[in-house]
Amino acid sequence: MLNLIGTYECKADAKGRLMMPSPLKKQLAPAMANGFVIKRAVFQPCLELYPMEQWNMLMEKMGKLNRFSRKNNDFIRRFTAGVKTVELDATGRLLIPKDLQAFAGITKEVVVSSAIDIVEIWDKSKYEEAIEDAAGDFADLAEEVMGDTDSDGIS
Repeated sequence: MLNLIGTYECKADAKGRLMMPSPLKKQLAPAMANGFVIKRAVFQPCLELYPMEQWNMLMEKMGKLNRFSRKNNDFIRRFTAGVKTVELDATGRLLIPKDLQAFAGITKEVVVSSAIDIVEIWDKSKYEEAIEDAAGDFADLAEEVMGDTDSDGIS
C-alpha cells in the first residue's frame, strides 16, 4: 500500500492538464505503469486520484455488496458516476477530463494533496475554504476519530 505525503500547489493549463509535482510523482512511481482512476469525491467538491491497485482493492470490496439491494445498487451507481482511467503523460502531466474539471471547479490554481493512498485534486480556493471551515472542529474530530484507545490503541 502506498503512503503518500504532501500537499502541493500547481497550475492547470487551458486544456485541463496539470503537471504532477515532482515529489509526488516520485512517490507515485511504483503505480505509474498500471495507471490511475480519477473520480468525484463523495464528501467534498474535489477529485480523487486512485492508483489502480488501490482502486481495484476498493472495487473488490464493493463487488461483495448485494446488487439486489436498491440502496447498494444506488450507492454503486453514484460512487462510480463519472469515473475515468487516466495516466501521466511522458512529461508528468495529468489531463483532467472536462466534466470532472467542472465538478471540482478547477480552472487554473490547483492544490494536490495526499490522502494516505490516494491524491485529492482541488481548486485552490475551494481547498483553502475547506481547510478553514474545518479548522475549528478539527480538535473535536481528532479526539472522536483517533482518541478511542480502547478499540485499537492508535493514540
